Amino acid sequence: MTKFNYIYFKKDKKLRILNSKLNSKLTVVFLHGLKSDIEGKKPLFLNRYCKKNKVNFLSLEYAGHGKSYGKFENGTISQWRNNIKFVIRKIVKKEKFLIVGSSLGAWLGLLQFQDFKKQIIGFIGIGSAPEFLDRLIWQKLKNSEKKWFLEKKFYILKSDGYEYKIKLALLKDGRKNKVLNKKINSKIPVFLIHGKKDDVVPLKLSKKIFSIFPKAKKKIQIIKGGDHSLSRKGDLNKLASLIDEIIH
Repeated sequence: MTKFNYIYFKKDKKLRILNSKLNSKLTVVFLHGLKSDIEGKKPLFLNRYCKKNKVNFLSLEYAGHGKSYGKFENGTISQWRNNIKFVIRKIVKKEKFLIVGSSLGAWLGLLQFQDFKKQIIGFIGIGSAPEFLDRLIWQKLKNSEKKWFLEKKFYILKSDGYEYKIKLALLKDGRKNKVLNKKINSKIPVFLIHGKKDDVVPLKLSKKIFSIFPKAKKKIQIIKGGDHSLSRKGDLNKLASLIDEIIH
């Protein structure tokens, strides 16, 4: 049975984590997507993979996600970024780690380079959605919808069969956390995996990540029949192969 734990972000604010410590000097850090959690197929698969390969594993639920503190509607990119930074500093400390980010998690993962650049040995993006608030929501709204969003200060996003209440504060905060306008000169492996049938995040947005890593070893795998989640057994095995390539 998978054992989840909690870590106090602040006095009364708990973050739920999934952490397997195996006396390794390397950790795989998985960052989940929007409105997701650490009970999904990807984090549980990666936890098992890491145990099998004797590598540490860490994942967390950001504020307003899963069983962590707060309400989703009140969350911001800055808040979630800081949740991740806090947990990495607390658990990974000064050791090396590999980031695996899914959708929103890829954006949040790219933000971690500003604090942990020397510790990050590789980056894997799954259906990556950097800066999606502007690029996939705001820029696609009609003028009348933008006006409504600005007046009501929220927007109901319908995506992948779900509805999300996106507050204007989240959109504005996202603009303070851009990642596609900065170069990261690390020579690490940067691998992307994207479903050919992903109707949530376009491949061209995912591939923009390559442009910010001029010196990285780059590779993209486009999964035939794969959706945005990429949680089928075959998808997960392809993800494991990419991790193998980085850590072995």
